[in-house]
Amino acid sequence: MNNTLTVSVDGNPVEVNPGTSVLQACEKAGVHIPRFCYHEALSVAGNCRMCLVEVEKVPKCVASCAWPVMPNMGIWTNTPVVKKAREAVMEFLLINHPLDCPICDQGGECDLQDQAQTHGSDRTRYFEHKRGVEDKDLGPLVKTIMTRCIHCTRCVRFAEEIAGVADMGMTGRGNHCEIGTYVDKLLSSELSGNVIDLCPVGALTSKPYAFTARTWELRTTESIDVHDAIGSNIAINHRGTDIMRIMPKRNIEVNEEWLSDKSRFATDGLTKQRLDTPLIRRNGAFERISWEEAFTVLSEQMQTAGGEGTAGIVGDLADCESMMAFKDLLNQVGCEDVSTQGAAQISPDIRAGYLLNSTIQKTEQADAVLLVGCNPRHEATLLNTRLRKAVLHNDVEVATIGPPMDLTYGTTHLGHGTKTLQELAAGTNEYNEVLASAERPMIILGLSGLSRPDSAAVKASVAELAARVPNLISGEWNGLNVLHTSASMVGALELGLSSTSAASLADKSLVYLLGADEVSRDSLKSDAFVVYQGHHGDNGAQMANLILPGAAYTEKQATYVNMEGRVQNTKKVVTPPGDAREDWAIIRALSEVMGSPLQYDSLAEVRSRMAQVSPSLVHVDEVTGCPLGELALEDAKSNSTGPMDASPFQRHVNNYYNTNPIARASVTMAKCTSEKAPKNCYAGTGVTL
Repeated sequence: MNNTLTVSVDGNPVEVNPGTSVLQACEKAGVHIPRFCYHEALSVAGNCRMCLVEVEKVPKCVASCAWPVMPNMGIWTNTPVVKKAREAVMEFLLINHPLDCPICDQGGECDLQDQAQTHGSDRTRYFEHKRGVEDKDLGPLVKTIMTRCIHCTRCVRFAEEIAGVADMGMTGRGNHCEIGTYVDKLLSSELSGNVIDLCPVGALTSKPYAFTARTWELRTTESIDVHDAIGSNIAINHRGTDIMRIMPKRNIEVNEEWLSDKSRFATDGLTKQRLDTPLIRRNGAFERISWEEAFTVLSEQMQTAGGEGTAGIVGDLADCESMMAFKDLLNQVGCEDVSTQGAAQISPDIRAGYLLNSTIQKTEQADAVLLVGCNPRHEATLLNTRLRKAVLHNDVEVATIGPPMDLTYGTTHLGHGTKTLQELAAGTNEYNEVLASAERPMIILGLSGLSRPDSAAVKASVAELAARVPNLISGEWNGLNVLHTSASMVGALELGLSSTSAASLADKSLVYLLGADEVSRDSLKSDAFVVYQGHHGDNGAQMANLILPGAAYTEKQATYVNMEGRVQNTKKVVTPPGDAREDWAIIRALSEVMGSPLQYDSLAEVRSRMAQVSPSLVHVDEVTGCPLGELALEDAKSNSTGPMDASPFQRHVNNYYNTNPIARASVTMAKCTSEKAPKNCYAGTGVTL
């Protein structure tokens, strides 16, 4: 049965669904309608009136964004009346707009400039004084020049509908109308930078980027973000060898068109505290050495330590190519202790046991969600927006076990720790009925639950609960999920790396850190030789005996796997500083010096080797299925060891702006830590950061 309607756009018929707006019908017909306030991801406001069109049998022009189509409707978008109406609207918008385009950061990519050129007049009839509006302090990320504001309310609607923080709104009437924060306060959202992209004029711009470059000076390279496990698609703007800014690239299945503040604004950390030459510690101080000397020293140390006395640890930002070469090299010398940093105990044996099996996009389809030991607002900000969308649009009930927190949407706090989880596993909690009656229930287990000494018992309890939920794993739906926080973790598990055991490091004579910055020196032998290979002088480099400078994610072609198992590639935007090299190439050169060269000489050959270990790594930008959900449950139950500790779940991320070496080196993130972090997520819950 055909439920579509036929309308005419400039005399051309087009079929659309009922409820479609006139603007959407015109876009489907290939006719662009100018707009300032309308945005596909936000509610309809109808403020700017720039989208006026003529509709047959309607005496005046109508706002096409807010006017629904009717059967056999005739729409005209280019008549003299429409042109005159748009010219008049543009004249009104420019009445109070300042003529400061030459010093405006929006210059060259400003919707107001573009549409004034296309639809505006070449003169004005207004010669009165322009009004002025006081600028607002929204924090260290968003710069305001509110005299430029045209009151489209995109920022207001984004803050309330997407970010979930009612920080912005409109006050005053008539000529005294202003957009602001009601009372003086900073934007408390981890998504605040998106208002910069949404603003059609220069009222909201990037404060760190201010007065640094013009859009026509920049080149753009599409890549992948690595500050969390979402794998957000990004567009990197660079001028020469300098990365100027990072913006979101639209990908409906991953990050939609949004980007978290850490991913957007931590760019200045890419140039701070960089390692650009091999270093060795002698007499308590670091000295510069050549690559040849560094490889010779390391080769001798590895031969002395032997395979049994060597351990390798992978950090949060490591790519799959470097982890593959790292694992092959250490296995080649007899070392089987190659693991990821952190205390999370996750088995790589069954793929469905460590992925976000529901996928990021399908999270919106869930009708009941249980969060166990995780805080998606800080650990996976753009997944949290999906959960918020499900709550707002589908009235989904979300329950949490862990510290009280503000996730920007309504939640039911069931308890703080394992006692509540045991009640759910036994079927004695009230929320069991909600999960049992749901058609697409979800359980998301966070690293707070997987990093405990009793993590095996926690996983077994979650598996027992999952077995009680009828529709949790059925057909194509798998609602049992693990929430990761680092870009490297899923790729490491795909390649067979295990989890770090602090006890296993205590007797190692050589510890090789591949970008690992969360290993405590106290957990190592006092005389252990520590090698750090990475791109920042962070915690791992501070305790190293030998430092090998690597490349950051913007300086190499590399493969990352996000939390849902989607394989994505970064692009090389700029060259690494100084003598720094790509990590897999460093390891390949080291193997040559050791006399047992690895069997690949190019990036393509490394990826071929990765595909041998994990065939799913061949499917770039795809989410390959995990049909063994029930087997993952049985594996979790069978590996249960000992009772669960009664202690509550702890926060896995204590400071959203300070989670990896790049963010810790960023001046902008340091400002956010001092100004914004205390007001974030746990405000009003009695929990302080």
